[in-house]
Amino acid sequence: MLVEIFVGLCIGACGGLLCAESRDDSRLRAVFKPVASLAFVGAGLAAGLLDSPMGTALFAGLVLSALGDIFLIPRSDRFLLAGVGAFALGHIAYSWAFLTGGVRFGLEAASAAGATLGAGLIFLRPMRGKMGAMAAPVAIYVLIISAMVGLSVGHHVAIGAPQSLQLAIGAAAFAASDLSVARDRFDGRAFINRAWGLPLYYGAQLLIATAV
Repeated sequence: MLVEIFVGLCIGACGGLLCAESRDDSRLRAVFKPVASLAFVGAGLAAGLLDSPMGTALFAGLVLSALGDIFLIPRSDRFLLAGVGAFALGHIAYSWAFLTGGVRFGLEAASAAGATLGAGLIFLRPMRGKMGAMAAPVAIYVLIISAMVGLSVGHHVAIGAPQSLQLAIGAAAFAASDLSVARDRFDGRAFINRAWGLPLYYGAQLLIATAV
């Protein structure tokens, strides 16, 4: 029951965040974004992630992602770099979780990682000139998240359970949602980027948080 409460809180706060973004209301954004992020952390805790080594690593990824969300509330390059760093560490934590749970390294995992990397590079290429000093950190970030998605698929291939499929879907959705953040930051702010990116992101985190 507690898991469902946190999931509902996350969904409701995400709706409030979308309203805040549509109005470009920084005060409401500063309220709803932390609530939505802390809610998926709470969902993971209530689901029992800390009861296993793999779950503990997943929980660390949720906490780091929530920290990244908070860093991205201010609109400044300094906080953007901090946010990218927190998310990168979160992806590393997720990757460690998949390795802890078991990964089969093969064509499926390599294809998933390669597809994520290729899509990211193609999508970001037109924005490269607008990234400035963030170009190198973003490139490293793309490599990290591509490896994470590949490992999530390799984990599912190794385990073959509904929970591992849920994790792989969550990892892929997380990667896709990052494209909306990049477009919003480097290709001009527009609500449409957040309109699809935020629900996809919070949905991805909830999938990861409740995959037990």
